[in-house]
Amino acid sequence: MRVLVTEDDEDLRVAVEASLRGAGFAVDVVADLPEADEAVSVNAYDCAVFDRMLPAGDSLTYVAGRRRSGWDVPVLFLTARDTVDDRIAGLTWGDDYLVKPFAMAEFLARVRSLCRRSDPGPAPVLRFSDLELDTGRHEARRGGVLLTLTGKEFAVLHRLLATPGEPVRRADLLAAAWDELVPPATNVLDVLIAQLRGKLGEPRVIHTVRGTGYLLGQARGNG
Repeated sequence: MRVLVTEDDEDLRVAVEASLRGAGFAVDVVADLPEADEAVSVNAYDCAVFDRMLPAGDSLTYVAGRRRSGWDVPVLFLTARDTVDDRIAGLTWGDDYLVKPFAMAEFLARVRSLCRRSDPGPAPVLRFSDLELDTGRHEARRGGVLLTLTGKEFAVLHRLLATPGEPVRRADLLAAAWDELVPPATNVLDVLIAQLRGKLGEPRVIHTVRGTGYLLGQARGNG
């Protein structure tokens, strides 16, 4: 899941980013509305978190404008403004409203809940040959044997299983498990694929497509 955080308080921004990354989210963080606008114009998010009062103005006004143009990403507002009128305004244009100071565990729970709203509901179980991925239970099995996968391994395998037999670009696999801060030339994906292949065992089902990325399916002579 990918989350946008717009917060001008540096300490809180760093704390929120660290908590989200630690919980397995891909995160983009910005400090003001112009940066947020650029981010939502080029990226797809499962949830957006906005501080209400930012240097460029009230984020509620920005979100309201986006909503009128059809933007439907779930929004969580963070604010120290806690009057009934403030809450009503926030819930009119946003999906949730959290008053500062807040417990990080509650913040994460609210973000997870909003991300689930944006989930289009992929097939609960994806299968290829004797490989099975239960997206609801977050479990993977091969030949009926439960595999122990990290969150990133699960995300990459999920992306490959979504289009079996078709090459998936490296950039798409990186986006599925990391975020835009990972350089395209990094080898973290190759390391993860090697680990994933080891856990999946033989016969190999993840194959390299030179110059493109990887595919899940039958070998095509690329490795």
